[in-house]
Amino acid sequence: MRPVPVSLHGRAAEDLRFIRTAMERSGSFTAVPGLGGVAMGVVAVAAAVVAARQATPERWLATWLIAAAFAFALGIIALRRKAAGAGVPLTGASARRFALSLSAPLVAGAALTASLAQSGNWSLMPAVWLLLYGTGVVTGGVVSVRVVLVVGLCFMFLGGLALVTPPAWGNLWLAIGFGLVQIVFGAYIARKHGG
Repeated sequence: MRPVPVSLHGRAAEDLRFIRTAMERSGSFTAVPGLGGVAMGVVAVAAAVVAARQATPERWLATWLIAAAFAFALGIIALRRKAAGAGVPLTGASARRFALSLSAPLVAGAALTASLAQSGNWSLMPAVWLLLYGTGVVTGGVVSVRVVLVVGLCFMFLGGLALVTPPAWGNLWLAIGFGLVQIVFGAYIARKHGG
């Protein structure tokens, strides 16, 4: 028996699919919004100021959760705008890997936050948030521009500091991480990598 010859057209289409898939897998996700990071940092600084003035831990937590939801919305809007302006698809393989890498630690952080709040262990929340957000940014940074990886490592470092310093410093670490780090690196990303 002789093998059935493959048509030149079929072979070319198969080769193009392979090349396209390989390029998507090797490509980096470049739609990380620098200006969105700056906006998120400003929200965090405001949240730190407001949260520091709350009379109860529940109100402190509510302040940070509202700020997180608002910052998340700003980040998504900025991400979509940068991706559209740069012609980067948000449905490509690198975008999906970035989203999955970032979201898994954030979901873990939400679950731990609920558990810590239920047990009344408020002092660990800043460390958990910084460490897990940093972990998400590091893993997302693997498929993005190199500076994103550095941002994640900064968050993880601050989370480690939050574990070994007095609990009263937690709000300060959150202001530095979610505020100052986001603003500084967001401005850098906007300048070096656009928007």
